[in-house]
Amino acid sequence: MAQALYSQLRDKRVLVAGAGITGVACAHALSRKGGMVTIVDESVTEVEGFIVLTPVAVTINDFDLLLISPGWREDHPLVTRARDAGLSLINEIDFAWSVKDPAQKWIALTGTNGKTSTVELSAQMLRSGGHRAIACGNVGTTVIESVESSEKYDYLVLELSSFQLHWMEDPSFVAVAILNIAEDHVDWHGTFDAYAADKISILDKSTTAILNGDDGEIVSRTSHWQGRKVFFSLDTPAPGQIGVVEELLIDRAFVADPQEAEMISELNEVKPTVPHNVSNALAAAGLARTVGVGHEEIRQAIVAFTPGKHRIEKVLEKDGITWINDSKATNPHAAAASIMSALSVVWIAGGLAKGATMGELVERVKARVKVAVLIGTDQELIAQEIRKQAPHIEIVAIQTPSNYVKGGSNNSLMEEVVRVAASRAQSGDTVLLAPACASMDQFISYSDRGDRFSAAVEKVVGNGR
Repeated sequence: MAQALYSQLRDKRVLVAGAGITGVACAHALSRKGGMVTIVDESVTEVEGFIVLTPVAVTINDFDLLLISPGWREDHPLVTRARDAGLSLINEIDFAWSVKDPAQKWIALTGTNGKTSTVELSAQMLRSGGHRAIACGNVGTTVIESVESSEKYDYLVLELSSFQLHWMEDPSFVAVAILNIAEDHVDWHGTFDAYAADKISILDKSTTAILNGDDGEIVSRTSHWQGRKVFFSLDTPAPGQIGVVEELLIDRAFVADPQEAEMISELNEVKPTVPHNVSNALAAAGLARTVGVGHEEIRQAIVAFTPGKHRIEKVLEKDGITWINDSKATNPHAAAASIMSALSVVWIAGGLAKGATMGELVERVKARVKVAVLIGTDQELIAQEIRKQAPHIEIVAIQTPSNYVKGGSNNSLMEEVVRVAASRAQSGDTVLLAPACASMDQFISYSDRGDRFSAAVEKVVGNGR
């Protein structure tokens, strides 16, 4: 997208598609640039300071530009109408790129799982190395807010979803990373190949990529790319790679002599010390090394780092039973990683599958799961695979209590889930909320789902302590 488009916003009539966090942040930024902004949303009816229309109420010829929030699909009728009318389509990432300080550098990361923790750890590593850095994008703080911040960051570390990558055109990154690629958001992209292609497209915006050598999809789908590829792995690294040797994370990529090796950190300094967390730490270290952060500064960041809530978060340990909230595990790939970090699991799962299938997940974890407590719209997808592949696993289907309302104060749904799980769990078991599904059928968000689980555990099992 030509930079000139973004430099001529004054008095342009801009329609912002989406009244979520990204859309509202962009609306304010566009307004500050002199644009005449209207917001369109299918459910939100009021945003302070702006007119909000429903899609059917929009007269498309009244506008010059359409800014598309990430979740809006190509085939949405409003997008189709805008294209047919010849409107320029813009997006937050390109907009932020056009107005950033030229001296500011961007690093970006994508993947099916682990993105948020890894960009947060990467930003902490950069700060440990003396840079002003922030994690932003799909992680909470928007890119446009970070660009306009009074903090004047040296580096932005962007978490980019497949939706954001689909619409993005302009940025150039110092380095990028891809953590993993597994089935997710097929309902939005149409096919797994289309989803994977949007993930891989991040390589077009950089000459250096930190890539998961343990992920077959990444290895095969990046074979054509001619930039510098640094693979990270849980195995012993070859020259030019990052990996694990016995109890150490080792760098053989960003060293003076690739025949030599430098220690990044000790394995047990990554918390929690589970395989996918170690993998993510290697990816973050690779990104930090691309901008010259030293090994000791990286180690200090790893030691100090605390993952956010709802990511393998220990809620309670009582009577030999460990209760874990991994509500962030919103797809089968993430759920599998979580389950495989325990030995005997009472598994709480279900919600909106987003077009994903559950066969590969059940096949992988069936030796670790003793009971499946299932909730939500697509619980039967999981139940069918368990009955077919793992009939030894007890299935308990939980129906939504009549007095439970999404977003309300009543927590009867999760309290019933926890009661059922507690009645099945024994000493040595892990009761694990790793839903493998999105949350919006029964909860406001994955964080709402996790908070309700934690509250129910404290009330039902911890006796309100």
